[in-house]
Amino acid sequence: MLSTRGSTADPGARGTARPATTHPQSRDNPDRPHRVAIVGGGPGGLYTAALLKRLAPDREITVYERNAPDDTFGFGVVLSDETLGGIEHADPVVHEALKAHFVRWDDIDIVHRNTRHTSGGHRFAALGRRRLLGILHDRCRDLGVDLRFRTEAPPPDQLARTHDLVVAADGVHSATREAYRDVFRPRLTPHRCRYIWLAADFAFDAFRFEIAETEHGVMQLHGYPYSPDASTVIVEMREEVWRAAGFDELDEAESTARCAKIFTEALGGRPLRSNKSAWTTFRTVVNERWSHGNVVLLGDAAHTAHFSIGSGTKLAVEDALALAACLEEQPTLPQALAAYEEERRPVVASTQRAAKASLEWFEDLARYLGQPPRQFAFNLLTRSRRVTHENLRLRDAGFTDSVEREFGCPPGTPPMFTPFRLRGLTLRNRVVVSAMDMYSATDGVPGDFHLVHLGARALGGAALVMTEMVCVSPEGRITPGCAGLYTGRQGEAWRRITDFVHAGAPGTAIGVQLGHSGRKGSTRLMWEGMDEPLPDGNWPLVAPSPLPYRPGSQIPRELSRAQLTDVRQQFRAAAERAGQAGFDLLELHCAHGYLLSGFLSPLTNHRTDAYGGSLEKRLRFPLEVFDAVREVWPDERPMTVRISATDWAEGGTSAEEAVEIARAFAAHGADAIDVSTGQVVAGERPEFGRSYQTPYADRIRHEAGVPVIAVGAISSWDDVNSLILAGRTDLCALARPHLYDPHWTLHAAAEQGYDGPGAVWPAPYRAGSRPPRTGRTDAPKPRLTLNGPRQDV
Repeated sequence: MLSTRGSTADPGARGTARPATTHPQSRDNPDRPHRVAIVGGGPGGLYTAALLKRLAPDREITVYERNAPDDTFGFGVVLSDETLGGIEHADPVVHEALKAHFVRWDDIDIVHRNTRHTSGGHRFAALGRRRLLGILHDRCRDLGVDLRFRTEAPPPDQLARTHDLVVAADGVHSATREAYRDVFRPRLTPHRCRYIWLAADFAFDAFRFEIAETEHGVMQLHGYPYSPDASTVIVEMREEVWRAAGFDELDEAESTARCAKIFTEALGGRPLRSNKSAWTTFRTVVNERWSHGNVVLLGDAAHTAHFSIGSGTKLAVEDALALAACLEEQPTLPQALAAYEEERRPVVASTQRAAKASLEWFEDLARYLGQPPRQFAFNLLTRSRRVTHENLRLRDAGFTDSVEREFGCPPGTPPMFTPFRLRGLTLRNRVVVSAMDMYSATDGVPGDFHLVHLGARALGGAALVMTEMVCVSPEGRITPGCAGLYTGRQGEAWRRITDFVHAGAPGTAIGVQLGHSGRKGSTRLMWEGMDEPLPDGNWPLVAPSPLPYRPGSQIPRELSRAQLTDVRQQFRAAAERAGQAGFDLLELHCAHGYLLSGFLSPLTNHRTDAYGGSLEKRLRFPLEVFDAVREVWPDERPMTVRISATDWAEGGTSAEEAVEIARAFAAHGADAIDVSTGQVVAGERPEFGRSYQTPYADRIRHEAGVPVIAVGAISSWDDVNSLILAGRTDLCALARPHLYDPHWTLHAAAEQGYDGPGAVWPAPYRAGSRPPRTGRTDAPKPRLTLNGPRQDV
C-alpha cells in the first residue's frame, strides 16, 4: 500500500524515485551482469527484470515465483508522484499502462467520535495489485524475460554460482536473506498491533481513517479506493485488544464478518471480503548489509516500512530504478552494488524513521482520544513528522485554519506565537533557547562572552533564554570553563546579564539551569576533546556509584550520606543566589548522565542503600534536591526539570519509567518537564532523526499530565508549529539553530508574515524586520511569444 508523495496515510512522505537510463544497450561491457536470476515475482522483482532487460536486450533474465501469477496478498497499491516520475522516465510503456487504470482522489477523511473532518489537496493515485502485477507480467513477457511461476528458486548458493547477478526480491520472509544471515545481519523488530488486509466492493470517496472505541479497546480502519468499484480496508488494533475481542479464536470468514460489523457505518452496512487474509503483526526489517558477492537484496527482503505510510511497493520500485541505474553507471558489479546501497540506504532509513513514528502513533492511539476533534485530526495527519503544518496549509488552508481556531490562535497568529503560562510567568511565544554549555567562564564567573551570547539571543525573539548548566560547586564543574553559582561574585556577574535581558529585551524571560557534573566532570573543554580527562589539574569526582563514564575516565567516589547532605545544600545555596540574581525560571538538570541523572538511571546507580534499587529509591535524592531548591526559590517563579527519557541502552531508563519520573517531579511542584534523552552511558545507541526526542515529550505530556518542553533536532519554525498544534509539546527548545542565527525566532515571524505581540522586534532592529533584497527583481517580463519561425527583414 502506497500513497502520493510517498505514503497512503502520510501524504507528505517523500523519497527519491531515481530514473534509470532509458536507452537500450547491447552487452558491450563484460563486467556488467548478463545472466540474472531474480527471486520473487512481486512488483519489485518484476520491475527490476523489465528494467534490466530493456537496458540490455541480450541479457538472460529469469524470475522465480513460487506462487501462481494472480496469487497476491492485499488488494490495492497507491503510487507516489515521485515514483511515477521515475517509472515514466525509465519505461514509458509501463507508465502509460499504469495511468490507464489509476483512480485518483484528493481528500483524507478522519472519523472520530461520530465527527468527520476532511483535509484536501493530497493527490492520491491507486490501482489494484493484481492489475499492477498483470501490467508488469505483460511487460516482462514482451521484453523476453523468463517468468517461472509455481517454481521454487534453486538454493541461493547455486544461483550465485550459475548467474552473474542474483536479486533477492523474495519479501519480508526472504529465504535468500536467511541463507546469508551471518553476512546481511538482519534485525527483525515485531510491533504491538495486529492487522488484517480486507476489501470492500465499493469505492471510498477519500482516504478514510475511522476510529472505533469498543468495550475491548480502540480499533482503527484504514481504507482507500483502488478501482471505481473497490477499496482496500485494513483493520488494526493492539494485540491485547485483539485478544480481548476474541479475534484470536475466529477463522478468516468470521474475522471478516466481525470487522464489517464493527465498522458498519464506514462501510454503509456493506460486507467485507478477504483474500487469504490473516491477522499478522508488522515487523520492521533492517539489514546491516544489502549485498554479498553477486547477491543483492531488494524491497522487503532488504527493508520494510509500516503500511500506514504505505511505502513497501514504493520502496521496492525505487530500489529497482536505482539498482538498474547503478549497474549501467558503474564499471564493475561490486562498485554497482556498493553504489546502489549507498544511494538507497539514507532514503530507506529516513522512510523507516517516519514509518516508526507513524506505527507507534497508531499503537498509542488511545492516548490521543481526548484531544479536541480537529486537533486529533491534525495530530493524525502529522504523526510521522513528514507531513507538517505548512504542508497542510498549502494543501488545505481552510482545514488548517479551523485547527488553529480550535487551538486558540488569534487570526493571523501561527501556533508558535501563542502565549504560554508557567506559574507566575507568561511566555509570549513557545520558543526556548535551549541550554548550551559555552565553556567560556573564568573561575566559574560568566563574563562579557556570556553577556553578548545570552543577550543576543534574548534580543532574537525567543520567549525564554536558558543559561548553560550552571554548576553548584567547583567539584561539580564539567570543565574548567564551566560557569557557576557557588560564590557571590558569580551571582553578581549573572545579575549583570539578567538586568540586560530585562531592560534590553522586555518580555523575554531568562532561566538558569542548575546542575552538578557527577562522574562526567574534570574534563577538557569541548573543542579540546569532549569527555576526555584533563591532562593535569584534575579534581576528585563523586557519583551515586564508583563507575567511570568510559574507559580511561576518572573513577568517581560513591557519595556518602554526609556528602549527599552537602550536595543538597550546594543546590539550595545556588538556587538562593539565582533568585537574587534575577532569573525568571530555574531548571534542575537531571539528565545526560550528570550527578542527579546518575541517580535516576539503573545503569549508573548500583547503590544498595535507600538511594538505589527500585525507581522509587533512585528518585529519592533528586527529589530531595528538588524540594530543597523549591523551598528557597520564589513561589511565583516556575521550576522545570530536565530528564533523559531514555538511556538508549539496554537495561537503562525506559519510556515507562520516564513517565513515572515526570509524575514524581510534578507531584513535588515541577511546573514543566524538559524532555531530553541519552548521554547517560558512553555505549548508547541513539536513534537520531528530525525531532527524534519529541515522542518522549509527547508521551509524558499525555500520560503524566504535565506541561513539557520538547528538544532535539527541532530545526524549523514549521516543526515548532506542527508540534505545538498537534499537542505533542507545550514549548520547543532549540539549540543549534540559535547558534546559527541568534534572531531565529524573529526571522521565523518575518518569514511567516507575522507581526504581533508574540514576536516583538527591539526598537533599534525594526528596520531589519524585512529580509534585505538580494538582487534585481523588477526586470521587465516578456510580453509576446512568437510561435512560428522568426522572419528577419
